[in-house]
Amino acid sequence: MGNFAANEGLSIFVILVWLGINAFLFVQFYLVFLTDKWFYTRAILGDALSWARAPAACLNFNCMLILLPVCRNLLSMLRGTIQVCCSRTAARQLDRNITFHKLVAYMIAVHTAVHILAHLFNFERFMDGQLNRDAHLITFVLSDIGNRGNASYLNPIRTNETNPTIIMFTTIAGVTGVVITLALILIITSSMEVIRRSYFEVFWFTHHLFVIFFIGLVFHGFGRIVRGQTAASLRAHNPLECVDKFETWGKNGSNCPEPEFAGNPPMTWKWVVGPMILYVCERLVRLYRYQQKVVITKVVMHPSKTLELRMKRKGFHMEAGQYVFIQCPSISALEWHPFTLTSAPEEDHFSAHIRIVGDWTEKLYLQGVEGGRGGRHRRLAIDGPFGTASEDVFRYEVVVLVGAGIGVTPFASVLKSVWYQTSQGQEDVFTKKIYFYWLCPETQAFEWFADLLQSLEGQMTEKGLADFLNYNIYLTRWKENEAAHFRVHHEAENDPITGLKQKTLYGKPNWDNEFTNIGAKHPGTKVGVFLCGPTVLGKALARQCLSHSEGGVEFIFNKENF
Repeated sequence: MGNFAANEGLSIFVILVWLGINAFLFVQFYLVFLTDKWFYTRAILGDALSWARAPAACLNFNCMLILLPVCRNLLSMLRGTIQVCCSRTAARQLDRNITFHKLVAYMIAVHTAVHILAHLFNFERFMDGQLNRDAHLITFVLSDIGNRGNASYLNPIRTNETNPTIIMFTTIAGVTGVVITLALILIITSSMEVIRRSYFEVFWFTHHLFVIFFIGLVFHGFGRIVRGQTAASLRAHNPLECVDKFETWGKNGSNCPEPEFAGNPPMTWKWVVGPMILYVCERLVRLYRYQQKVVITKVVMHPSKTLELRMKRKGFHMEAGQYVFIQCPSISALEWHPFTLTSAPEEDHFSAHIRIVGDWTEKLYLQGVEGGRGGRHRRLAIDGPFGTASEDVFRYEVVVLVGAGIGVTPFASVLKSVWYQTSQGQEDVFTKKIYFYWLCPETQAFEWFADLLQSLEGQMTEKGLADFLNYNIYLTRWKENEAAHFRVHHEAENDPITGLKQKTLYGKPNWDNEFTNIGAKHPGTKVGVFLCGPTVLGKALARQCLSHSEGGVEFIFNKENF
């Protein structure tokens, strides 16, 4: 239970607070529109009034939040500050920024659907109020207010010679509502994982419809379609006393003057202006970094269709495990893609290994093949570096690193840093033991990383630190008969696939056994578990961390998120 609190407690608390605020706003504004001010509005619209306005309040709150998790420079600054003044647990929550961004987006979608559905009923009832022209109906009397020279009105549909569709496309609220709804639909549907991974450009471009979304959102309330009785009118005209006398309102001898109505001033801009300013500042920082010169010192095309870029930029400082966003103007002037840094802070350059999996990376790879060293990559823009969970590796005495495929990249930086620290004779490294697991589908993925492991293996043996790093490499897609050919070589000193002394394993790790063994070797220790890999593997490791945290051992789970 203690480990569950350490791993998930603060995240759950944040989510509960967020849900609680949403619930509070919904109930609060639902009840606000049940007050006397809105009595006559409800006479036309019924409960649909509250059902439209309550989610609108929640939309304001969530639209205020939606931009904050993607202000990566702001989050990077906060991460460093929180680590210093608070704790790793608090800072680790910022690594889940994209998850929270998605949750807020889903909440926006839900409240938008409720808001739209309720307003569809509202428009129909406003229309009915004009069509049923019977002076004995209070809905008609209320709808007719303003047609006799009185500037005050309640029903925004001013004539019976129209329909809700026309109103939708001829009013500020209607037009902006349609625009922001279409933008939201495109943003959400293009964010599905199958589209994001296969057609990233579609995802990227449609996501930038958020600019149109926020412009429409700010102006949506300026039409003041939903109107309530004014404070002055309420003092002269008590709706609870005058509702049954609606046929004599304003006539001689009546103590109930005709009620006056006004719309609420637009409020959405007050909710979103702060985050919008922060996001503009974020983009200005990115623009500044875009202008900084990046020198490509080396381009390496690995046979496994992995492109290695080595770069330099004035004033660039990094920590092990961080990542950057890369833009190539000759491919796209707008697209930025995140890549983990594979270099160590001790090196005089920074590097990234890029797996070729989409249109953008394919074009980058082809340019590298055609251009060779530097080649047509004369112009790259770099934004970052930014902090991730892997930054915290050296804050644990015992560390478990799990990389899947190209997901090994953040740990390349970590292991390189270990190599430099040991070769330079540094003895103040807090980390005393690293367990490294690399899961690969095919042997080609080993090519660019094996050299580093061989160097590290030799360095550790030479320094008498052979027990510092325990690594296990798994070929996950090999069948038994394919692996049998290599087993005959296991009597050799080095593995025939990787060239390492540690033999390659086949299949997938038995995580239950691995965690049991690690826990038995390190009683009373906090073990940091770091993953860069698929969500399914992340869930499996998170469960293992919870189930094996006993006997004084705590497994703290950390996952890379982009």
